[in-house]
Amino acid sequence: MTEKQFDLIKKQLKNLTSKECFYQKKLEGIDIDAIKSQEDFEKLPFTWKGDLRDAYPLGLQAVPDGQIVRIHSSSGTTGMPVIIPYTAKDVEDWAIMFQRCYEMAGITKFDRIQITPGYGLWTAGIGFQAGAERLGAMAIPMGPGNTDKQLRMMVDMKSTVLCATSSYALLLAEEIAKRGIRDKIRLKKGVIGSERWGEKMRKRIAGELGIELYDIYGLTEIYGPGIGINCAFECGMHVWDDYLYFEIIDPKTGEAVPDGEVGELAITTLKKEGAPLIRYRTHDLTRFIPGECPCGSKYPRIDTILGRTDDMVKVKGVNIFPSQIDELLSRIEGASSEYRFTIDHVDGRDICTLSVECENRHNKDSLETEIRKNFKTQIGIGIDVKPAAVGELPRSEKKTARVIDNR
Repeated sequence: MTEKQFDLIKKQLKNLTSKECFYQKKLEGIDIDAIKSQEDFEKLPFTWKGDLRDAYPLGLQAVPDGQIVRIHSSSGTTGMPVIIPYTAKDVEDWAIMFQRCYEMAGITKFDRIQITPGYGLWTAGIGFQAGAERLGAMAIPMGPGNTDKQLRMMVDMKSTVLCATSSYALLLAEEIAKRGIRDKIRLKKGVIGSERWGEKMRKRIAGELGIELYDIYGLTEIYGPGIGINCAFECGMHVWDDYLYFEIIDPKTGEAVPDGEVGELAITTLKKEGAPLIRYRTHDLTRFIPGECPCGSKYPRIDTILGRTDDMVKVKGVNIFPSQIDELLSRIEGASSEYRFTIDHVDGRDICTLSVECENRHNKDSLETEIRKNFKTQIGIGIDVKPAAVGELPRSEKKTARVIDNR
């Protein structure tokens, strides 16, 4: 923690505990003046998603109604949605961070940015657009779906940048190949966010579209996408530590882990007004990358998101993360990036089935045997394997669920 970060945190804490709001109650009984160091700060209680759901609808709001210009919300698919109010300054700060992301990716005002993530309560589409407009680039605000129109606009408008989830970027890449219009596409870069994706999927999208890919990071609770992105050297994502303070903690104990070790990311907002968050547990698993980046940027780096603590499933006493399946399949020639891992409970026992798309030129029986064997030796449990043709598994315009627990 830098001295400037500490000063901003102390200012934020004094402000939040001096008026009636969520954190006045959350931090009741804590002497803010006694917080003299990073170690003192890191003894404060964490904020977690349950707190935010309990505060529905506007319990997180830390300024008067007259200062709120917008709200955004999580999807609420796993429970009560989370409502995040924004002030005009919050919106501006978010656009500044997003502009930095575009610039880190080498995108300029001469680019034409096709934005396919959703608009509305979700933070994605409007965040990509605000950053593009602040950069001075041409925004093409398509939103999700309508692939025919997406491709027509991509060709007619000569889009140079695609903003999308990895699932939809793959779907578009496959459609472009299927329709034989690759020579009409002018894309140079892709800014991909919203879901974790493996190296094999990255190579497929980059190869089929002939573009450079950049991982953008963010979450609704902390502005939205745009709080971090990788540079051209692809060695982690730079994060904007003048707006946010990052910790990597042990998911079980809450204690800080040594630099370079994987843990759960917790974020404190330094300047947010509408709904500031203190030590918010994201559930995202990553690590700090020590040392300076070859690109020369002084902004610190975290690794691309390796998974989520709540993505993990436990089968027969074994913890399984989607990233483990990604890594396993990346080493098997002929196996595609697309899979579905399904867990069913039948006759008192768990049955696991891995459906994997396999390239046509490879023998499916031998691939099935290799995948089953590697899963047993590397992850530790026996599974059924169902090879599928490329394109057979469902595609999504949003996030794709790759682990389905039916128990």
